[in-house]
Amino acid sequence: MTDPKPMSDDQFLAAFLDSSMPPAGFDHLGHLRAAWLLLQRRPLEDAVSETCNAIARLATRLGVPGKYNRTLSEALVRLMAHGGATDRTLSWPDFLAANADLIGGARLVLARHYSDATLNSAEAQERFTPPDRQPLPL
Repeated sequence: MTDPKPMSDDQFLAAFLDSSMPPAGFDHLGHLRAAWLLLQRRPLEDAVSETCNAIARLATRLGVPGKYNRTLSEALVRLMAHGGATDRTLSWPDFLAANADLIGGARLVLARHYSDATLNSAEAQERFTPPDRQPLPL
């Protein structure tokens, strides 16, 4: 059996935003890809809002609403923007290569800005909580 044809960026983003994304697309790399696409196409605040709201909807549709953490999601989108995701000349593979720490070590990157207690709090899960260590880059 062959693998299904990969989704184009437009198909992927549409499935992400309308919550029709299959469970296999609801992983960390999928979140990063959706956020990158939105950061390429929208102003920062709109990209943050759309990414976070879509992740929350997908988590609910897939029966895992407790996995959604607003602070973690928003902080990662903001870190992606700082890492060049808003640069429309930077391709997805080039963005990934330049930001490998966000793929394999996102929790370590977030630990520079958030203590475990803050990041894992009920407040941080429900709404964006400012860092309690280093500020997020602007």
